[in-house]
Amino acid sequence: MLKTEKQAAISLALVYAFRMIGLFMILPVFSLYASDYAGATPVLIGLAIGVYGLTQGLFQLPFGFLSDRVGRKKMIIIGLLLFCAGSIVAATADSIHQIIFGRALQGMGAIAAVVMALAADLSREEIRMRIMAIIGMSIGLAFMISMVMGPVLAASIGISGIFWITALLAGLSIFIILFITPNPVQEKFHRDTQLSLGDITKVLKNKELLRLDLGVFILHMVLAATFVLFPLILRDQLHVEVLQHWKTYLPVFVISIFIMVPMIIVAEKKRQMKPMFLIGILIVCLAEVGLYLFNGYTPLFMMLVLFFAGFNFLEASMPSLVAKVSPADMKGTAMGLFSSAQFLGAFSGGLLGGTMLAYDSYKQAFIQLALLIVVWWVVAFFMKKPKPVTSRIVSLQELDEPAMLSFSKKAEQLPGVQEITVYLEDKVAYMKIDKKLFDDAALAGLMSK
Repeated sequence: MLKTEKQAAISLALVYAFRMIGLFMILPVFSLYASDYAGATPVLIGLAIGVYGLTQGLFQLPFGFLSDRVGRKKMIIIGLLLFCAGSIVAATADSIHQIIFGRALQGMGAIAAVVMALAADLSREEIRMRIMAIIGMSIGLAFMISMVMGPVLAASIGISGIFWITALLAGLSIFIILFITPNPVQEKFHRDTQLSLGDITKVLKNKELLRLDLGVFILHMVLAATFVLFPLILRDQLHVEVLQHWKTYLPVFVISIFIMVPMIIVAEKKRQMKPMFLIGILIVCLAEVGLYLFNGYTPLFMMLVLFFAGFNFLEASMPSLVAKVSPADMKGTAMGLFSSAQFLGAFSGGLLGGTMLAYDSYKQAFIQLALLIVVWWVVAFFMKKPKPVTSRIVSLQELDEPAMLSFSKKAEQLPGVQEITVYLEDKVAYMKIDKKLFDDAALAGLMSK
């Protein structure tokens, strides 16, 4: 990577991580303290946890389109200012309605797609996947940190203190964007990272992508609903003080990673993605059934380990599946719709968890969530076995139009090339390749002719 590409990768990963930490630190603790706010009811508590997903899902597309017109950094800063404003509203709130409004404002700062577009502007085509992987790893790490930090901070500085820290992280992110993230030489549309209106209908007609959209919707619904309820079980039924909750979550994440990594290796390296995917769904389902059946700290701890082993595997593998299934030149559109389904799932899960809380039916909620996962497993069972392909973007800036057309015809004959689409106006080729069969030297030879 060039120096500017490293700078872009690290700075944008930090911005993404700070925002995720701010959003998720309250997930394991809010239901424990929400009754302190005026007007709090179980359903409103669930809404406060999940409402960011609704506004995030609604605003990410407008933010992406506007970034093409007014500039990436401007829209990221506007989004971070909204996120900061929502955090301050929630930090100064004395009623549940103000918390809900603050969380909705946080979600309106929907900069995820714009950050990815800026990363694409700041990277060469052959390096872009590496930068996206760095940002993706920061998201997973941020989620784990937030689940551990949330209980510690809530016990010492309260929910309002968490929101003040969230506002501070938003301010720090603005500083990073202004003074550390490089300025792109050119901002242009990238089909591998951005949503195209013209491709939405085509993507929605793809049954395999719809299966994945349904899956991520259910997965994040289950996550949000589970963590409306589980912190209460930990405190009220297992009598674990809030300050000590991190001692549960930290080992849960560490152990779950040791389970998840071999699953990813088998899925990707051994080319067993579909069977491992079905096993991952089944693990989450069994964890929910276990949360329903068992009492006592040790069995529930084990169920939480199972839950996050399956969740983390699915969270890591599903974007890869979207990339494998979607046409090479529609990956950005497919990922945009996938992300919207994820956010709406979080919103629905917050409401579902709050409703279960209203009926004082913690245990029954877990079996209902398990039934939802069974539906997903059945839908996933009928998905086609994904091809063992990876995306490759090739810059054709040095070629004229006849040379690009010649390149396209010759490249599709190379071993391992499953798909290739060349956009003459962009001077870019979007490819899907089987890495075990593909010869990079042969591709380079075509480029030099």
